[in-house]
Amino acid sequence: MSKKPGTNLSEDEKFLFLDKNFASSQVAQADWSAKKLVWIPSEKHGFEAASVKEEHGDEVLVELAENGKKVTINKDDIQKMNPPKFSKVEDMAELTCLNEASVLHNLRERYFSGLIYTYSGLFCVVVNPYKMLPIYSEKIIEMYKGKKRHEVPPHIYSITDNAYRNMMQDREDQSILCTGESGAGKTENTKKVIQYLAVVASSHKGKKDTSAGELEKQLLQANPILEAFGNAKTVKNDNSSRFGKFIRINFDVTGYIVGANIETYLLEKSRCIRQAKIERAFHIFYYMLAGAGDQLREELLLEGFGNYRFLLAGHVPVPGQQDNEMFDETLEAMTIMGFNQEEQTAMLKIVSSVLQLGNIIFKKERNNDQASMPDNTAAQKVCHLLGINVTDFTRAILTPRIKVGRDVVQKAQTKEQADFAVEALAKAMYERLFRWILARVNKALDKTKRQGASFLGILDIAGFEIFEVNSFEQLCINYTNEKLQQLFNHTMFILEQEEYQREGIEWNFIDFGLDLQPCIELIERPNNPPGILALLDEECWFPKATDTSFVDKLVSEQGAHPKFQKPKQLKDKTEFSVHHYAGRVDYNASEWLTKNMDPLNDNVTALLNSSSSQYVADLWKDVLCSWLTALSHWLPVDRIVGLDQMAKMSDSAPSASKTKKGMFRTVGQLYKESLTKLMTTLRNTNPNFVRCIIPNHEKRAGKLDANLVLEQLRCNGVLEGIRICRQGFPNRIVFQEFRQRYEILAAGAIPKGFMDGKQACCLMIKHLELDPNLYRIGQSKIFFRTGVLAHLEEERDLKITVVIIAFQSQARGHLARKAFAKRQQQLMAMKVIQRNCAAYLKLRNWQWWRLFTKVKPLLQVTRQEEEMHLKEEELQKIKDAAVKAETELKEIALKHTQLMEEKNQLQEQLQAETELFAEAEEMRVRLAAKKQELEEILHEMEARLEEEEDRNQNMQAEKKKMQQQMQELEEQLEDEEDARQKLQLEKVTAEGKIKKLEDDILVMEDHNNKLLKERKLMEERISDFSTNLAEEEEKSKNLTKLKNKHESMISELEDWQENHLFMSSLVLIVRLKKEEKSRQELDKAKRKLEAESNDLQEHIADLQAQIAELKAQLAKKEEELQAALARMEDEMAQKNNALKKIRELEAHISDLQEDLDSERSARNKAEKTKRDLGEELEALKSELEDTLDTTATQQELRAKREQEVNLLKRALEDEGRNHEAQVQEMRQKHTQVLEELTEQLEQSKRVKANLEKAKQTLEKEASELSVEVRSLTQAKQDVEHKRKKVEAQLTDLQARFNEGEKQKAEQGERISKMTVELDSVTNLLNEAEGKNIKLSKDLSSLGSQLQDTQELLAEETRQKLNVSTRLRQVEDDRNSLQEQLDEETESKRNLERNISTLNVQLSESKKKLDEFLGNVEQLEEHKKRLHRDLEAANTQFEEKASAYDKLEKTKNRLQQELEDLLMDLDNQRQLVSNLEKKQKKFDQMLAEEKSISSKYADERDRAEAEAREKETKALSLARALEEMQDAREEMERMNKALRAEMEDLVSSKDDVGKNVHDLEKSKRGLEAQVEEMKTQLEELEDELQAAEDAKLRLEVNMQALKTQFERDLQGHDEQGEEKKRQLVKQVRELETELEDERKQRATVSAAKKKLEGDMKDLEGQIETANKGRDEAIKQLRKLQAQMKDFQRELDDARSAREEVLVTAKESEKKAKTLEAELMQLQEDLAAAERGRKQAESEKDELAEELASNASGKSALSDEKRRLEAKISQLEEELEEEQSSLEMVNDRLRKTVQQVDQLNNELQAERSMSQKNESARQQMERQNKELKAKLQEMEVAVKSKFKATIAALESKVQQLEEQLEQENREKQASVKGLKQKDKKLKDLIMQVEEERKQAEQYKEQAEKGNTRVKQLKRQLEEAEEESQRITAARRKLQRELDEATESNEAMNREVNSLKSKLR
Repeated sequence: MSKKPGTNLSEDEKFLFLDKNFASSQVAQADWSAKKLVWIPSEKHGFEAASVKEEHGDEVLVELAENGKKVTINKDDIQKMNPPKFSKVEDMAELTCLNEASVLHNLRERYFSGLIYTYSGLFCVVVNPYKMLPIYSEKIIEMYKGKKRHEVPPHIYSITDNAYRNMMQDREDQSILCTGESGAGKTENTKKVIQYLAVVASSHKGKKDTSAGELEKQLLQANPILEAFGNAKTVKNDNSSRFGKFIRINFDVTGYIVGANIETYLLEKSRCIRQAKIERAFHIFYYMLAGAGDQLREELLLEGFGNYRFLLAGHVPVPGQQDNEMFDETLEAMTIMGFNQEEQTAMLKIVSSVLQLGNIIFKKERNNDQASMPDNTAAQKVCHLLGINVTDFTRAILTPRIKVGRDVVQKAQTKEQADFAVEALAKAMYERLFRWILARVNKALDKTKRQGASFLGILDIAGFEIFEVNSFEQLCINYTNEKLQQLFNHTMFILEQEEYQREGIEWNFIDFGLDLQPCIELIERPNNPPGILALLDEECWFPKATDTSFVDKLVSEQGAHPKFQKPKQLKDKTEFSVHHYAGRVDYNASEWLTKNMDPLNDNVTALLNSSSSQYVADLWKDVLCSWLTALSHWLPVDRIVGLDQMAKMSDSAPSASKTKKGMFRTVGQLYKESLTKLMTTLRNTNPNFVRCIIPNHEKRAGKLDANLVLEQLRCNGVLEGIRICRQGFPNRIVFQEFRQRYEILAAGAIPKGFMDGKQACCLMIKHLELDPNLYRIGQSKIFFRTGVLAHLEEERDLKITVVIIAFQSQARGHLARKAFAKRQQQLMAMKVIQRNCAAYLKLRNWQWWRLFTKVKPLLQVTRQEEEMHLKEEELQKIKDAAVKAETELKEIALKHTQLMEEKNQLQEQLQAETELFAEAEEMRVRLAAKKQELEEILHEMEARLEEEEDRNQNMQAEKKKMQQQMQELEEQLEDEEDARQKLQLEKVTAEGKIKKLEDDILVMEDHNNKLLKERKLMEERISDFSTNLAEEEEKSKNLTKLKNKHESMISELEDWQENHLFMSSLVLIVRLKKEEKSRQELDKAKRKLEAESNDLQEHIADLQAQIAELKAQLAKKEEELQAALARMEDEMAQKNNALKKIRELEAHISDLQEDLDSERSARNKAEKTKRDLGEELEALKSELEDTLDTTATQQELRAKREQEVNLLKRALEDEGRNHEAQVQEMRQKHTQVLEELTEQLEQSKRVKANLEKAKQTLEKEASELSVEVRSLTQAKQDVEHKRKKVEAQLTDLQARFNEGEKQKAEQGERISKMTVELDSVTNLLNEAEGKNIKLSKDLSSLGSQLQDTQELLAEETRQKLNVSTRLRQVEDDRNSLQEQLDEETESKRNLERNISTLNVQLSESKKKLDEFLGNVEQLEEHKKRLHRDLEAANTQFEEKASAYDKLEKTKNRLQQELEDLLMDLDNQRQLVSNLEKKQKKFDQMLAEEKSISSKYADERDRAEAEAREKETKALSLARALEEMQDAREEMERMNKALRAEMEDLVSSKDDVGKNVHDLEKSKRGLEAQVEEMKTQLEELEDELQAAEDAKLRLEVNMQALKTQFERDLQGHDEQGEEKKRQLVKQVRELETELEDERKQRATVSAAKKKLEGDMKDLEGQIETANKGRDEAIKQLRKLQAQMKDFQRELDDARSAREEVLVTAKESEKKAKTLEAELMQLQEDLAAAERGRKQAESEKDELAEELASNASGKSALSDEKRRLEAKISQLEEELEEEQSSLEMVNDRLRKTVQQVDQLNNELQAERSMSQKNESARQQMERQNKELKAKLQEMEVAVKSKFKATIAALESKVQQLEEQLEQENREKQASVKGLKQKDKKLKDLIMQVEEERKQAEQYKEQAEKGNTRVKQLKRQLEEAEEESQRITAARRKLQRELDEATESNEAMNREVNSLKSKLR
């Protein structure tokens, strides 16, 4: 974890975070890529950096980076170096080159930077800093709380927090294993772990319980007590733990600490009696002597430091620690832990008595070896402190009682025996005290009553140790570390396997944990053959056994073991070696038997058991007879008294049966048992590994001894972990990162357009042509072997350097050309200026020029008229232009109007679109609400799931308890087995015959060994025979081949050499026969051996059959388990069926709900029809009232209609009752269905409970089966020796089988969990769908209700129109009735009689009418209130709708901007695709050029081939010519010889003419032959010359072709490079554009995210508004129901009123007219009342709106204030940014100044170097001249001037030395120059980074300004809205005033009408 560059690290963060400026140094990267840097071994530094210069086979010449020295080294000793980007890496598993040198370098770099924590895969490596670092404060604890490992830098807190979080999440027990050498910091890190857990998991946070907080305090205070009694000062460490401990901290379900337990291992009790010179005993001795008060000193009988023999060095102080203060702290810790005062003093008495035991001095008597105690003061002090008798104690020490046969005798002890007894007593006493303290601490820590759900264990144990002398303790520690390393290997293997399986990678899995198994078996194996510990225990039984006999037996038993070795050069007979994973360790077995048995004097222990001090008696009360039985076996002659009694006691005591029933228990056995328990505990946990490393032995901060650290890395297993990493694929990169970093290496491999990361990586790998064994491609990552990434980094650096060099060359060329063009322009300008100056200098004194300059201004006067004409013409033109501009302006105005119209149309379209969008948004809001509901349901289900997980954890806890019980049973079985072995041993000792049998057995074993040796010899002979046979067969094959060859040769050469070949063939045949005989003999021997091997194979087959039988038994067990699983599956199927039924019932419920909803809608329709009928009835009544006359026919009609109305009412009431009955039936059905469903659910729950019970029974059966299996395996151990190997295999198979079964069970559980989760999710989905359907129905019903209300309004308007038409019809009817009135005057007379009665009735009816009007007014007031509520709800709804519309507009605007950005991005992509097309075309052109070059190459090859052929011809001709010349020379010689003979003959024999003639003939013939030969020779010479000429021509042509081809190639290359450069430029530009686009897109996405957040907030507001609307709708419905009731009452009142009016009409016409007028007045009154009420309601609404506006205004003002505050804050931030920008500019100026200074220094250095170079050259010249002079002098006078020569030589040497000094100075200056260059580059980099930061600050400032502008805009909009609202409010106020005025006028009119009526 590294902080960003530029951010300042605090003091504590400097020791945690890595400064990435170093890691990202481009200089280091360039240096690494330029030199081939590697690591070479070094004795001093471990490894040194060097650069490879030359390679010669297996040897490499390297140059050391430190001093430039060149060294030749073997290639195998070189280790690769990582690129600089991996420098100080936090996890060393990420290193691409995983080797010892890289690991050491990384640790060293981090250590020197103050970073002491580093990860190495699963390890956390800690290097002791030897100083206090500020990285353990509460602030750091808070920083690491709840963070993942990769989110924070390496720390022990991170390991602890991850372990704690894993424990809480996975409910899996955790462990932290801290190992390392003494002084490496194990204990300190353990303390930090406990400190962190005490803070994070303290149970008293937020609680008032004070006792809960004590537990954490006690947990922290337990450490000082254990350190005081268990720690000591050693050479390596001032506070070294001399014991191993496992702290187990228990947590409850909520994660609080509920208790703790501490177990210890291997206390170094010998330290209390002897120490090294500089070392101390345990701290408590010094604390007590330094810190005890006077009273306590008297009570404890304390003396000075120098008075105690056991404190060898006296008082050894610890630096930075005061013993008296530490004593007070220890006592305080004891009181916190609950130790009372008596216990504390008793403990200190024991400590004092241990010291006093050392002061007891024994002396040897004169006459015999018996020991005596001359001074018993020390003994008296011991007895006083321990509460025992002095005489008994001295007698028990000097003359203990022992048994000889049946008699009890007192045996005198020697001085050595007495000293040994006292020392053993002191050690045992201190050990028992330490154990008691531990038990007491555990009791104090486990006193809480809460249940511990899981635990976190911390193991603090010594690491692997290799000393000069390694004893029994080192073997135990190394054995423990072997086990722990095996656990680590196994854990790492499992994690690697999971990673590879997750990514789907093919890999041959290796269980690395098995690598350590042979060494572990060598130590712990019980038999066949027994291991080291077993043999040691066996030797302890024999009385005459010694350490040498133990080593001899070990060598005889384990001599052939691969991990065991007997050293060749033995210093001592008790030495042997073991090969551990960390290396070979030489052990010295001296005093191992004593250490293993740890004997005690029984007389003294009995005394202590009966001590007067209760504390001492309690310490020694559990002394078992195991020691006594052991001593009885060890010392059979001198039986100690009390053995039989103790044995009887042990048999009778019930507690003894739990242990080994008096069985002798050795230290090795006890340690092995405790280690097995520890390992089972650790295997059941998830381990976390911490490896502590000591950097140096001087305890100095900042120093690191490389060899020491490397040794510890080997011992700690870090390098072992790296070895495992190397086997796999340690380097992993995500596809996107790999593509982004290494795409430059495969530029043309990936096609254009979008491509999946995996496909892209596959194409890149194919292009890179990597070996398939070096990488694997997973699902999300690509995996590499070690070193591959470093190779890729090198290639990438080379590629980048090529590109940058090309870019630099282009840039430099461009700048140079620019400068050259500028210089040319300057030159031209200078020439022009010179020319003008020269002309002026010539003309200035010329008189005519002066005259011309004076006359020239006067020439303008004559041209004024011409200028006036020109001005007029210009004015005319301007006027014409103005006219044109006016016409154009008119046209533009017309166009403007057209455009405005189009704009309005577009705005209307936009409005329509926004409305559509608003509807869509409403739908989206509804869906979001549904989503929220579903999420709530999901949260509920997750809560349920957590409950189920808690149950599962409880089940696991029960399972653990069962396992513990099983372990206890196994321990009991082991106890019984040990008892049985004891009885057998007693039987062996009792019976003497068995010794003879043992001798026989030894003889038989010897015989068996001999037979085995003979068998080995036979096997060796068989192997030799088989090799001989193979050789003989090969020989025979070769011979047959030779025979065939010879036969073919015989057939070919029969014509030439028959006799010779016949003889040789005979010889061969004889040989072949011999070979065949030998082959037959070998075949016989082979058959014999095959028969023996067949016998052996049959024996093996028998063994395999036995294995098969055992496998069959296993298969049976598997079948039983499969049957149990099948039962489980059946039960799961039943459960699934039940769940299916539940789902079906839920679907049925939803259907019934739908039916109910449909019934409700039908009911609403019926009510609607009822209302319509009621309205029709009212209309009919009004018609009747208008049309009724006094006629009887009309009365009859009225009566009939009333009857019809009554019938209709009854029918309606019947229908209503029927409907209600149906609804009740439906409700009853619904309730019944719900009850059935609930019953079914309960049944399913019962089924689930039964299933759980069945599951428990199955688990019990499984546990019983496992118990049976174990019992079977234990029973099988008593089988014969031959089957023991098979049994071992069977146990392994059984273990694997159990693991498979566990995995099966876990998989089954997981499958069941998954099915349950699936069912729950499906249920959730079904419920969500049901709710969705309900919501949609509710929405549809609300919509239908809205439509109904709208239809009602429309119907009311229609009815009003119908009423008006009917009124007209009524008037017409009235006219007709008037005519009927005239006709029916007779009936009128009758009516006049009844007028008096009717008048009385009329007065009564008027009174009723008044009462009715009062009721009506009350109803109207109620109605007004309802209207007010309704309208307020509507206004709220409208406000929300307007706000929503605004949000929609902003959303549309953002979407448009996003679409524009996407369009730009598409354009960029098109540009990229065009560039890629150009790249493809360029590639095609390159391919064509390559094809052309290949053609040229083919032509060149052909030409070369032809030239070669001609050369061969020429050579052959030359050879022939040479042969012919030789023949010619021979012929000439012969000719000369013949001539000589002929002349001799002519001179000697003149008479022989014929012979002469013949000779002449022969001479002529020979001469002719010679001439022919000459001609042939000349022809051949001509041919050779021609061939040579042709060859020369071909060579010339070839040279020309070569040059031409090279030129063409060069041209093509140049063209290609130019095109490539252009394309690279274009690609770079596009990349920059793309990066800009990405940045813009990122900013847009950030803005979009912000807006989305605002949208979410607004959506939440809208949801709340919707909820308010729903509530308002509910209230509206209630009000509508009340309105209906009131309407019914009003209808009844109206009917009564109408009846009264009808009676009035029947009484008289005047009354009718009055009644008609009254009706009209009443209608007007009602309308007025309605208007008044409406006005009042509007008034109330306006008042409410005013109030809401006031509140809104206040809210707006608040918002305004908030925005203003925000603006001010942003302005402050802007000012801060500007100030920081100014600071950055200042820094930039400073850096520029520094750069200038450095440049000046660099120039000065360069000038100095040039001067030095010139001086050096001068010196070299002088040197050469002097040498020349010296040589001349030596030539001239050698003998005379020897002295002068010597002087000159000395001068020469001085000059050479000066020259060397000059060279050194030059090298130093060069180095200084390089450093200056590096500094300059660094400064340039810093300047660039600061410039980038300045740009970032500018961008941020611009963003802040834009944000401020946006906020100002929003504020202005809000103000405008508030202004609009105030205007609307004023308008409404005006309307209200007008309404009140009209209402008052109406009231006045109503009052006047009432007065008239009265």
